[in-house]
Amino acid sequence: MYRTVVVTGPEELTRFCAAAGNPLRPDAVARQAPDFSYLLDNTAGQAVARCSLWWRQTPDHEGHRVGYVGHYAVADAAAVPPLFDVGLERLAAEGCTIAVGPMDGNTWQRYRLLTERGNEPPFFLEPDNPDEWPGQFTAAGFTSLAQYCSALNSDLTAEDPRLPALERKTGELGITVKALRPERFDEEMRRVHVLSLVSFCDNFLYTPISEADFLAQYAPIRPYMRPDLVLLAERAGELIGFIFAIPNLLQAQAGRPMDTAIIKTMAVHPAHGGVGLGSLLMARCQQAVRAAGFTRAIHALFHVDNRSGRISGHTARVIRRYTLFARTLGDQP
Repeated sequence: MYRTVVVTGPEELTRFCAAAGNPLRPDAVARQAPDFSYLLDNTAGQAVARCSLWWRQTPDHEGHRVGYVGHYAVADAAAVPPLFDVGLERLAAEGCTIAVGPMDGNTWQRYRLLTERGNEPPFFLEPDNPDEWPGQFTAAGFTSLAQYCSALNSDLTAEDPRLPALERKTGELGITVKALRPERFDEEMRRVHVLSLVSFCDNFLYTPISEADFLAQYAPIRPYMRPDLVLLAERAGELIGFIFAIPNLLQAQAGRPMDTAIIKTMAVHPAHGGVGLGSLLMARCQQAVRAAGFTRAIHALFHVDNRSGRISGHTARVIRRYTLFARTLGDQP
């Protein structure tokens, strides 16, 4: 009923990126360097499902050799079982003992599925997916491996009562916080890359990313970034923390007032943890968001056990949940 087409050249890559009505950019797929990509054609020759696999440079997890399932897209529900059959058999043949997905190569790229949509509309840079996709993973024998949330602070007028003490403490340690200088954007982003590698190295399923790939990820959104919403913390000239927010451009595109900013990423150097710098950055960022005229802030896509999530919990309520799935290979669904 379906024909498997392996991506081996530009023609198949073009079809792969357009498959199942969920377009991908060929340059992004090439940068993410899957070990194997394939699509399923129906009897009419239409590409109705696609998937990529990674196994060569994935991290271990609890004694398992991990294989990633990503670039997932399905337009025909009947194609789901054969799509997973091809992928899971290949990962097992390559020695993987657990399949994790969806993940487009690593946690720096798109991963997870939206599993609890809530009432808030989608926001800028938020991954979205058809509501039936999570059920397709569970029907194939996958279960939840990790949970993530986005939370909304709808009252930016409420100051963190700890802020004066945090400012005094970090000031005594020689820590300063400033906004990004746009004329030094490339230089500052290189410093952010270095700090990110150190700050995130203990994160779940972490793998490093090259400077070139890091900068390439930020290039498409650079025109939409506001320097006043990117805060950098320094001590003795060393970057030791940052936080990054961006306007919710989807509101403007939908013809609604753009009253919301998205707090996307925060990092603190491990050597400077425990002094309240993360809480200071979050409070300062919310001040900057309010000063820029926004009345709400979304704290986006944090792992439920991450420190950033605990910091968000002081001021925000959960509006969305996401799931990363896994299945032990060799077991029957």
